[in-house]
Amino acid sequence: MSALFEPFTLRGVTVPNRVWMPPMCQYSAAPEGPETGAPNDWHFAHYAARAAGGTGLIIVEASAVSPEGRISPYDLGIWNDTQVEAFRRITRFLVSQGTVPGIQLAHGGRKSSTDRPWKGGAPVGPEAHGWQPVAPSAIAFDERHPVPTELTVDQIKEIVGQFVDAARRALAAGFEVAEIHGAHGYLINEFLSPHSNHRTDAYGGSWENRTRFALEVVDAVREVWPDDKPLFFRISASDWLDDAGWTPDDTVRFAAELHAHGVDLLDVSTGGNASGVRIPVGPGYQVPFAARVKAETPMPVAAVGLITEPEQAAKILGNGEADAVLLGRELLRDPSWARRAARGLGAEVHVPDQYHRSV
Repeated sequence: MSALFEPFTLRGVTVPNRVWMPPMCQYSAAPEGPETGAPNDWHFAHYAARAAGGTGLIIVEASAVSPEGRISPYDLGIWNDTQVEAFRRITRFLVSQGTVPGIQLAHGGRKSSTDRPWKGGAPVGPEAHGWQPVAPSAIAFDERHPVPTELTVDQIKEIVGQFVDAARRALAAGFEVAEIHGAHGYLINEFLSPHSNHRTDAYGGSWENRTRFALEVVDAVREVWPDDKPLFFRISASDWLDDAGWTPDDTVRFAAELHAHGVDLLDVSTGGNASGVRIPVGPGYQVPFAARVKAETPMPVAAVGLITEPEQAAKILGNGEADAVLLGRELLRDPSWARRAARGLGAEVHVPDQYHRSV
């Protein structure tokens, strides 16, 4: 049997296969009112379909730890109990299908307060449910984004506390895996990279200082996240700026540090922190970054990036380049990708009784 359909255990959680769904924002939550940031019927149908399709682990999209931490006014959040109750409906169904429910805890930093992508994704102000973004330094992402407000040390500590509260709520909502979002140019990634972090205090300058905020979040979340449940960290392994930004060498070094701090798996992506960079996109283009972390550190890894075909995914695992694969756009196109892949590779995957006639 292909390794793609072997179970994978981290701490006390066993995922039934290695076909995983990464966080992908749906920009479909209410932007105001009592249901702000809460998942709704769209989110339920979206995630339920992928669970019924045999996906082993579903990591729910970036869920903000505060209203100001949303990437857009239409993002999910996990800063109040109304959101917790709405998430429970999703996690119950995922578990009923044998899928492990995970959630990504996030803060958008200087890339917050933007419109939905299909509306152009431009920054929005108070007249369109927007707000003033914050960041490690008062440096705009690009010419169309506003200059963010530089965080004070007290505000940094407050955000660490918001991640802790969000983790507690994620547990109450029924999630089995928590992932800290440290990638794609959002707040934690902004602290990590010298491209976006120009601070001169304890949170900027040296590598140790730039990684301080991320490790404070990890330590604080790990303290409240149960010992029998895994904690993931998503990272952009490269800013694609050569030595002017965060580099693959930094990622390998940081992976070992994260592992020592109780992170159980590194979800390896790239980019998002610098505008206008040239990224050589192609099938599996980010897999080598995950493979290097796996080869050089004790950290388990998941690979992502234009992984579309069952044979391609199986080869990545068979070659020892990753422990699991995350399929983004492909699972948007085909909610039952795992079932189709299992059939083609001669493996088995969960099929709901109602769908047995399709096997």
